[in-house]
Amino acid sequence: MREALDLTKAAVAAFSRLEEVAPAIDAAASAMIACLKGGGKIFFCGNGGSAADSIHLAAEFLGRFKLERDPLPAVALVDNLSAITAIANDYDYKDTFARQFRGLGSKGDVLTGISTSGKSLNVIEAFRAAKEIGATTIALTGAKESPLSEMADIAIMAPSAETPRIQEMHIAVGHIICEIAEKRLAREK
Repeated sequence: MREALDLTKAAVAAFSRLEEVAPAIDAAASAMIACLKGGGKIFFCGNGGSAADSIHLAAEFLGRFKLERDPLPAVALVDNLSAITAIANDYDYKDTFARQFRGLGSKGDVLTGISTSGKSLNVIEAFRAAKEIGATTIALTGAKESPLSEMADIAIMAPSAETPRIQEMHIAVGHIICEIAEKRLAREK
């Protein structure tokens, strides 16, 4: 019981600091809304648990979050296993997301890279591709400055150094962004 209570308290303490990144969350939601209103698409990428978050968040935009609405164009670059393995085999694993984004992304799109460390090479390479194309980049990372947070147009740095807490906050941040986007887009109809 004591261990469960201590871990629960640690999670609550980490989440209590999430409001520190509210301005970055609002900026990310605003960038995504502008992208969608301009006819663009939202892309997500990440590895491991962050890959699962990418799929989850793309599904929230394509389906619905809380409001009944039209689907919003979102793509998880982790979804196409054939493309990922072919690119990793024929080129390099670091190219798995960048090559897909070069084929699917356009100027004005948004690429959200999720990486607890902010050091995932394939996400960094995807950001380089996005910048070449003229897409906006949003990084979801941990509290420490990282290559990904430094190259992002908008960095949402979850206020923790612990991977589980960072991942928990990333999905919460994604849900907040989805809710903001739905509400603002519904008001503007």
